[in-house]
Formats: sequence, C-alpha cells, structure tokens
Amino acid sequence: MKQELMISDLIEHASKVHSTREIYTLNSDMSEHRYTWADCAVRVKKLANALLKAGVKKGDRVATIAWNNYQHIEIYYAVSSVGAIVHTINPRLKPDQISWMVNHAEDCFVFFDKTFSPIVHAIANSCNSVEHWICLTDKQNLPDIDTHIIDYEGFIVNASEQIIWERFDENTACTLCYTSGTTGNPKGVLYSHRSTVLHAMAGSFHDVIGAGSRSVILAVVPMFHVSAWGLIYSAAMIGAKLVMPGPGLDGESMCRMINQENVSLMAGVPTVWLGVYNYAKENNIKLSSVKKALVGGSALPESLLRAYEQDLGIPMQQGWGMTETSPIGCTYTPHPDTDLNDYDATVSDKLLAGRRMFGVDMRIVDDENNILAEDGIAEGHLQVRGPWVASGYFKGDGADSFTSDGWFATGDVSKLHPSGFMEITDRSKDVIKSGGEWVSSIDVENAASDHPEVAMAACIGIRHEKWQERPFLILQPVPGKKPNKEEVKSYILAKCAKWWMPDEIVYQDELPLGATGKILKRELKIIYKDYYTNK
Repeated sequence: MKQELMISDLIEHASKVHSTREIYTLNSDMSEHRYTWADCAVRVKKLANALLKAGVKKGDRVATIAWNNYQHIEIYYAVSSVGAIVHTINPRLKPDQISWMVNHAEDCFVFFDKTFSPIVHAIANSCNSVEHWICLTDKQNLPDIDTHIIDYEGFIVNASEQIIWERFDENTACTLCYTSGTTGNPKGVLYSHRSTVLHAMAGSFHDVIGAGSRSVILAVVPMFHVSAWGLIYSAAMIGAKLVMPGPGLDGESMCRMINQENVSLMAGVPTVWLGVYNYAKENNIKLSSVKKALVGGSALPESLLRAYEQDLGIPMQQGWGMTETSPIGCTYTPHPDTDLNDYDATVSDKLLAGRRMFGVDMRIVDDENNILAEDGIAEGHLQVRGPWVASGYFKGDGADSFTSDGWFATGDVSKLHPSGFMEITDRSKDVIKSGGEWVSSIDVENAASDHPEVAMAACIGIRHEKWQERPFLILQPVPGKKPNKEEVKSYILAKCAKWWMPDEIVYQDELPLGATGKILKRELKIIYKDYYTNK
C-alpha cells in the first residue's frame, strides 16, 4: 500500500501503543513535571486546534525559543501535524542574529520559555512578521515585558481534544533549522515529514541509538539543534521514556536526574559529559542505570572515552552528522573482526566518527572534485547524499554547497576506511596547511586533551613567513591547574607527527563555546589574528 509518512502518525502511535510511558521534565523554575505519551497526545491535539483557530496555515513558520521540555515536544508535533513548519531557534545566539532568523523565516508565531523573555523584549519590535508571542507558562506567571504576549496554557485551555489529522504530501516541510556551520549568514535547512520519519526509523536501529520500549533516554542535546538528534521522534516510535533536562545541564542536576529516573541511554556533547563525570567523581556518585552514552557535536577525546568506559563502566558511542543530514550520518559500531576482549584494540575505532549507516552514501574528493579511494589513507573533502540529507537550503541560499550530481559538500576533511568507518580529520575552513601539507587540528586537540590537567584544547592556524601557516594551540586548564607545556607536547608527540607540533601553546581561562558545545574557532582566530610567529 502507498501511505504517506506523517509526523502525526508518530504521536498517535505513541499514545495508543505506548500510552503509559512517561515524559519527565525539569522545568525552567527547576520544578518537575511528568506525564505520559497519552497525556502528551491530548495536549498536542488541543494545541493543534488552537493553532488552526488562530489562523495558522500550511507552510506557515512557527518558531520556538525554548529548553528541552514537555511543552516544546507538544509544539513539535502539533505544528507539523497541521502542515505548518516548526522553526527551532538557538536562544544562545545574539538578539540581532535571532531577529534576522525570525525575519528570514517570516515566522508568524513565536513560542518561548519565560527564561528567554529578555530575548523577546529585545527583538519584538524588529520582527514584523510575528503575529503572536506565546510564553510557555500560565497567565499568573507571565513575564512583565513591554511586548503583548499570550500564555501557552490559556492559549490551549478551551481547545478541543479531538482532531482528525489531515493527510497530505509526505514531502511537505515540517521543521526548519538554521545552521551557522557555513560562511556568511546562517542558512536554513527544511526537513520533510518523509525525511524525518525515515531518519527516526534509521536512528532506532540497534547499532545507532540502540534504544527500545524499555529505554529511558536523557535528551541533553538541545531541541533547537537538529530536533535533538531526532530523539523526540524515535522515542515516540519505539515507546521509550524521555527525560527532558530543561536548563538543568550542570553536573549536579544531571546526576540527580540520571539516578532518579533510572536513565539507561543519554545523548549529548563531550563538554556536558565531562561536567557529569567530574561531578560524579567528586561526589562519589554511581550512575549504574546508564547502559550507553551517545556523543556527538565535536570530537570525542580519548581521555573522556576511557574515563567513562574504564572508570564509570559506561560505554560511549560516537556519532557524526550535521544539520544538513538531519543529523545522523554515521555512528560507531564495533567492526565484526574487532577483538572486543582487547579493550585497547577497540579504542582507535571508537574515536573515529563512525561507520556509515544504511541510507547515507559518502565519498571524498580532492580540490578538483576527483573522487578519492576509500582506503583509509586518502584524505579529501567529504560529500554525502541520502533520503534525509538536504538537497538545498531554504530560499535557495548556499547553492554552492551542493554538487551538480546530487551530493552535499559537508565542509569536513575526512578519510573513508575499507571497514566502513569514516574519520574526520578537520573542517575545510579550519584545516591548517603548513608548507602545502595538511595538519589535523582535531588530532592535535585530542592528543593535548589527554593531559589530565587540560579541560579543553583548540588548535588553529596562524600565519608564518616560511610555511604560510603553523599550528597554534590554546588550552583551557582544569580549574586550579596549569598544565606543563613540555608535558602537553609529549602527549602530542605520542600521537602526532613531529612537524604537527604547535609552535606556540597559550592558556585561556575559558574557550568560547557555541550552543551545542563546539569550540568557536572563528572567535579564537580573531583574538589571535595578530599573533605572528616565524619559527
């Protein structure tokens, strides 16, 4: 039978088949909320009816500036299920960047957490397309700002709990997410109902997320960042319990939620897991319920991998993806020939980006777009294609990122191994070319991060009279420590070519981080742009 793939089918399935499974939320005021998938579905229908009554039409963009919480989930499902488009906005961006996105997307409604009222106050007058600002609270707790706002609970309270979901073309857009991983202004990526459902199904494979109806998933990766890696949809599909941390991303809050809710699977970026590890160790806390920690967003340091697996006994699984790939493109799974009884032999594979999953094709090309060998030696620009990979950007922006034969140029520099593993060696814009040879900034950073007194490391290229560029390393020390530079160099030499050694190593109390925990190298390049070396 031919049946369109619909987001509404996911929430209907969860409400009927997994009706008693819970969604737990740590709210913005640090209070707790819990209800079931069946309860969620009722409120999704009320919100959908309220939106239709308010005049939302197919194709309209409805924005969110919100934490990971139950109301945000309701918005995801209700907006998409009536044929409109959820536009998730990163609240950690500057107000002028947010207003640019709202105007570029032409959002008609904006839902926001009370926490982000100052953002709304700052941008409301410059966002002419927005008809309603809706705060995720009740009337009694509306923020006092100089903008007309509606309370979420009042918006849906009198709406009907009954709706017959319309079926329409599965290629209709359901979500809009902007990426700053490109040059110039952020570019919008539209996901369709079809691509989102297929991505959720693929994400549910055993060797990808590895979750099931008995799983309890802690979704740390933000919902404003690629639909929280699709976990919001996969969980409904398989009937997993969701734990939504809201603003509680500190080590103490995370450890409490993990043990209180018996979390079995958690997904987030390395910086979050470092905070959890440090708090757990300092307070002698066991995280015995956790069966796996998924890692993405930036490279997994070997020191963090070993800390979790050898010290806490929690397996870590690294994955790779981008906003343009929905995001899952590949994920680590042990190679069948790997000796799993020899732990050290598995580490090198675990530190690779992962083995490509079914549905995503990959190739690497040189500067002239010649296809290179998948031998684990050749290094080139990574291109991908697949049913949940973007075919273009919103409003036709960034056409040069897509090839004439239908591939997306990721901007990553990679190797493809015969075993199916993909290895990220750098970002094209971050790659350091010294004397015409590439230096892997990622490898240098990972090696330096192995030093126990290094919290984070960033390697950038600085101009050099003879070699054009040389590596320059910025370290964020562990609080109260100052790692010895010669010791750091010995860690680098153990894993990197001698000529990759940074010419300079400097300390910085805090490295600038983006909303998803990635180090903002572009800011570091500005800070150190006049630092000249000629060694």
